[in-house]
Amino acid sequence: MVEVPDSMSADPAARLRKEPDRRTLVWATCGFVALLIGIYYPVLRNMVHQWSMDEDYQHGFIVVPLALFFAYQRRWDLEDARIQGSWWGLLPLSIGLVSLMIGRLGTELMTMRAAFVFALIGLVLLLLGREIFRILAFPLFFLFLMVPLPQSLVNTIAFPLQLIAAKFAVWSLQELGIPALVEGNIIHLAHAQLFVEQACSGLRSLMALITLGVVFAHFFKQGVLWAQILLVASTIPIAIFVNAFRVALTGYLAHYFGEEMATGSIHTFQGVFTFGLAFFLLLAEGRLIDFAIRAFSRRSAPATGSGGDGAS
Repeated sequence: MVEVPDSMSADPAARLRKEPDRRTLVWATCGFVALLIGIYYPVLRNMVHQWSMDEDYQHGFIVVPLALFFAYQRRWDLEDARIQGSWWGLLPLSIGLVSLMIGRLGTELMTMRAAFVFALIGLVLLLLGREIFRILAFPLFFLFLMVPLPQSLVNTIAFPLQLIAAKFAVWSLQELGIPALVEGNIIHLAHAQLFVEQACSGLRSLMALITLGVVFAHFFKQGVLWAQILLVASTIPIAIFVNAFRVALTGYLAHYFGEEMATGSIHTFQGVFTFGLAFFLLLAEGRLIDFAIRAFSRRSAPATGSGGDGAS
């Protein structure tokens, strides 16, 4: 006697008996997620406040809506997926709860904020299972991009970026025949002096461009993992180059039109323009990668019909 699998069963009563259990698990998961948000509410509220105050992390406001959109895109896969909880979820859930306690003891904000994402991943894996987790893996891990870096790490990253921007700007100005001298993160011009501050290190553009690069890579060449990784990794040199170009442009304008060109609305417009340039470079890189993949596919494809006529 052949046993018919449950998924192929035509008995509607059996499906109806299973559906309440599925709905119960989904609603239970939603309830636990709400409880988790309540536990982490002070941490999340403080993080949102930092988004509103720190321009380097204002992209955090779009991370959660984008993650929800990515999950909504997989809604049909979620409906067909089997729900079967996995005890492996206890591992990230424990990491999240322990990290919350350690972060509170040491007042380490990044640890507490990242702990929320770990705990959320653990809940999904524990209650809904590995199949649901595989479908929601990208939206869940995407949430880590909303967590601001600790200030000690920011200071470590920002200062080398300031030096790179200052040296590139001076080199560019000298190539254009403009007398310039760099001293640390200070650019000396003939009639002006520019100080490459931490806000001009390009860290703001770097964080925003990495987030944008992840989103772009998600929609670009799905299934071609190496191309997606290359796109995301390239956001770092693109952001560094574009910020150095911005500093050089500021020095050029300050030399010919006065030091006031390095401040105010003009300086802000330069930031918008250079970020647009960075996005354009990212799109251009995507086109080049797509062209290379297509060219390689045409060359590696077997020639059809080349030997068929000779055999007949």
